[in-house]
Amino acid sequence: MTTHPPRRGVRRAVFPIAFAGLVTPLVVVAAPANAAAADCSDVSAYPWTDTSKTPDERAHALLEASTQHQKYRWLVEQPANSPEQTEFSGVTYPVQVPCTPTVVYTDGPDGVRFTPGVTAFPAPISVASTWDEQLTYDRSAAVAAEAFATGKNVVLGPGLASGRTPLSGRTAEYFGEDPLLTGVLAAATVNGLQESGDGERAVLANLKHYVGNEQELDRQLSSSDIDERTRRQIYDLPFEITMDRSDPASVMCSYNQIDDVYGCENPLLDDVLRDDLGFDGYVLSDFGAVHSTAPSLDAGLDQELNRPVFFTPELLDQALAAGEVTQEQIDQAAFRVVRTYLAGGLFDHPLPTTPVADAATPEHEALARRVAAEGSVLLANDGVLPLAPTAGDTIALIGPTASSTPTDGISAASVCSMAWRFNDAGTMECEDLVSPETAIRERAAQDGATVTYSDGSDVTAAAAAAAQADVAVVFGYQRSGEFSDLPDLRLQGDGDALIEVVAAANPDTVVVLQTGSAVEMPWVDDARAVLETWYAGEQMGPATADLLFGDVNPSGRLPMTFPVSLADTPTAASPERYPGTFADGSTTRPEGSTEIRQVEYSEGLQVGYRWYEAQDIEPLFAFGHGLSYTDFEYDKVKVTPASTKEGQEVRIRFRLTNTGDRVGTETAQAYVTLPDSAGEPFRRLVGWEQVTLQPGEHRKVEITLTAEDLRLAQYWDESTDSWQTPRGTYQVHVGGSVEATAGTTFRVR
Repeated sequence: MTTHPPRRGVRRAVFPIAFAGLVTPLVVVAAPANAAAADCSDVSAYPWTDTSKTPDERAHALLEASTQHQKYRWLVEQPANSPEQTEFSGVTYPVQVPCTPTVVYTDGPDGVRFTPGVTAFPAPISVASTWDEQLTYDRSAAVAAEAFATGKNVVLGPGLASGRTPLSGRTAEYFGEDPLLTGVLAAATVNGLQESGDGERAVLANLKHYVGNEQELDRQLSSSDIDERTRRQIYDLPFEITMDRSDPASVMCSYNQIDDVYGCENPLLDDVLRDDLGFDGYVLSDFGAVHSTAPSLDAGLDQELNRPVFFTPELLDQALAAGEVTQEQIDQAAFRVVRTYLAGGLFDHPLPTTPVADAATPEHEALARRVAAEGSVLLANDGVLPLAPTAGDTIALIGPTASSTPTDGISAASVCSMAWRFNDAGTMECEDLVSPETAIRERAAQDGATVTYSDGSDVTAAAAAAAQADVAVVFGYQRSGEFSDLPDLRLQGDGDALIEVVAAANPDTVVVLQTGSAVEMPWVDDARAVLETWYAGEQMGPATADLLFGDVNPSGRLPMTFPVSLADTPTAASPERYPGTFADGSTTRPEGSTEIRQVEYSEGLQVGYRWYEAQDIEPLFAFGHGLSYTDFEYDKVKVTPASTKEGQEVRIRFRLTNTGDRVGTETAQAYVTLPDSAGEPFRRLVGWEQVTLQPGEHRKVEITLTAEDLRLAQYWDESTDSWQTPRGTYQVHVGGSVEATAGTTFRVR
């Protein structure tokens, strides 16, 4: 974790939007002839094209040459990004000044969404399970290349949330429940998207959604009510870490209210996001997340997504005339957008004249397969894996998501990516999908074994198929997506019953899970192995076969806790926490009501694994957990210096040994518990290192907390409105999950 992908200068960007079903049609209006004929190489006429000047100088020059309503164009996505068009949903603008770029936004946390001819990479929750910065960077660079080649230069992603409830419909779109893991991998994503072009392209990233957007239920009509310490340590911190390690072009403000003020008109945008966290790009709204003109501009919103609604020329003129906004605020918002486009290279690296029809490459296919394999987590295994069939053996595959042939509308394509809506198709096209059935048949044939397949719709037939096989591999699924939360944490399609029947018929049953969040496992004691593959993208089949047959040694680690039951989760304690309540105390929205649902974040800091430790609740599988086909041992843990002053570097050292009989990669994790005075009775992740060892090999591992990293050992003091380092004894534990037992202490005096 202490090494970072090389940074080669930030590239930034913007779009007519690619959100299926949400696009306002653009009316194409011809540009004046003089705009079309502009000689953009004439830097004396168009000084904003002069690459010898700084982005700030170029942006000022452009805005000085602009009329008021040309400035307004930058404050709305469509007119900002289609410079020669003048009419947008009935709102008319003057044509833009010459020599400004066409910019196209695409939704993209998991790849270039809703676009044919691109690679369907695994979902971000799978990327998070790799715990691998470089792999995350490489995958994001591939996404950037495909976005630009298909005519898009702003990617709306990565997504950041804090995993408050595993019921959230967009859990698969995020990086789990820990601020550090989320921040580190979000930064690697930003760097991969923005820095990987080597002068051949310009693509910008967008962090979303700031802040407290932790549920889909009533996301536009709810208030996330969070105390300041909790917000700073749990919900702001991932954004802060991301900005410390990368330079995102933009941040998207969220749909929800934060303490009764909408995210896109909340003072947090300027007071915290910019002033405290150091963000210097532009703030973009979510689609339909703007509710006002003056309050939004006053709070720091720079650009309204999609069409003009609240940032129209008419409404801006009225707000300016009424003294509700100032010319300086308008100029500053336009400047932030233009400067970011310039600094990110959008002006100097135009989109291709003709986008390619197929941007996927064999290299990207191989990368998708690697992410899918390394992002899968072996949750349980009593020795049945890896499979080692001999000639004549039979493997029974069971379940609709194992095959590309649909059963009642469900197939491998249903879990290639997260759903756009709960029962809709996925966010990725998955044109080149290879199903588990196809890949496992091919791999089994190498050993002379045969594969049978049952879709599981007839449990009697499924049990018979399992009973006749040497080993049964049953697939369980859970589909989730934007716009709604999960109703529970159970497998869908009667998956639990199917697994129980198969396990009863064959004692050698392996369960492969294809989910976007945690699931309950009432059958876990009856299965010999459980492999979580998430939404594994187009290469789900080959990656699953690689792991089942041991061609790849599992190395994925959980980025979120799997509880025994939904009742054990932090928000299950009261309806005020989730789903939130109305003024009369009810949880059900009356028909036609627009009352704001109040969601109380009263669990405070006890989010994710912090909750389970503080409440002494044993999870089904702990945060950071993941098995391998080999074993690792930790010993000789030492912290230097053992006693230190505030602000000094701390080094956590230990010996890691591969005690098994095959090469393997271990994600060695370090956790710290603050002194009692901090009032936090739980561990927090402070670092990790990924180490690959041969059988019997050992290595000395060091995880360093630099002065910049010491925020991870601080708490937010509301009385002083600042971060504080508590003095006293810190507990340190290292191991393969948050339940690590090897440890020591150090003191801050």
